[in-house]
Amino acid sequence: MKKLSTHRRHPLAGLVVVLLGLVVAGSLYAAVRPAAADGSSSSDTDLIAEGRELFVVGCASCHGLNAEGIEMQSGSNNGPSLIGVGAAAVDFQVETGRMPMARPDVQAPRKEGMYSDEEIAALAAYVASLAPGPAIPAPEEYSTEGASVARGGEFFRTNCTACHNFAGAGGALAEGRYAPPLKGVSPEHIVEAIVTGPQQMPVFSWLEPQDRKDIIAYLERLEEQPAYGGSPLGSLGPVTEGLWGWLGGIGSLVLASVWIGNNGVRAGKKKQQ
Repeated sequence: MKKLSTHRRHPLAGLVVVLLGLVVAGSLYAAVRPAAADGSSSSDTDLIAEGRELFVVGCASCHGLNAEGIEMQSGSNNGPSLIGVGAAAVDFQVETGRMPMARPDVQAPRKEGMYSDEEIAALAAYVASLAPGPAIPAPEEYSTEGASVARGGEFFRTNCTACHNFAGAGGALAEGRYAPPLKGVSPEHIVEAIVTGPQQMPVFSWLEPQDRKDIIAYLERLEEQPAYGGSPLGSLGPVTEGLWGWLGGIGSLVLASVWIGNNGVRAGKKKQQ
């Protein structure tokens, strides 16, 4: 007993106890921890590698071999850096056909996409692997079940009408840019645009998931809403309405005045004869 008590008072006794405790805790964790998902990790690696190959062929000429972007001698970007933009930005730009661009321009228009769904998923996985960024939204993130149309209208009129028009018909911006119309845009792409801010659009990161659902519900209601006042004239507001007023209204009055004047002259000549 005296010998055991002497060892307990040894300066290294506490360190030995701590080491034994760590060994026991590590052994218990190794025995009960869940098995690693090796299959999914291998699948993700293959998808990223496929996306890398597609990126080098179709995107690297503008965005750089490692997606770091290419800066021109003038100081402008031939293609911006994609590090940190996330999979959502890739899915939006490529699926809507905005990327790859046919030629350098101030804005990429929407057109028919060039990549399949599988190729888009691979490109998105590769860009997402470079740095954290917004992920592709799941269906429940843009479902309008239980969404408030009235609340979505308030958000849209406050934050979006300055560029996209009160009816989502789009509008012109400075330096040749424009806000595209929102009619026919899928709910998934609306969420992706909100969280990534494509081109000149700002990122509305402060909007909550429910806020985004409400906005989508409002836009869907706009598409279903009939034109109660007749032809909406593109829903572009006073521009098209004023143009129609001048061409249709005043133009008709001018034609009527010319007709009356010509017929009045003819009537006077007949009376003189």
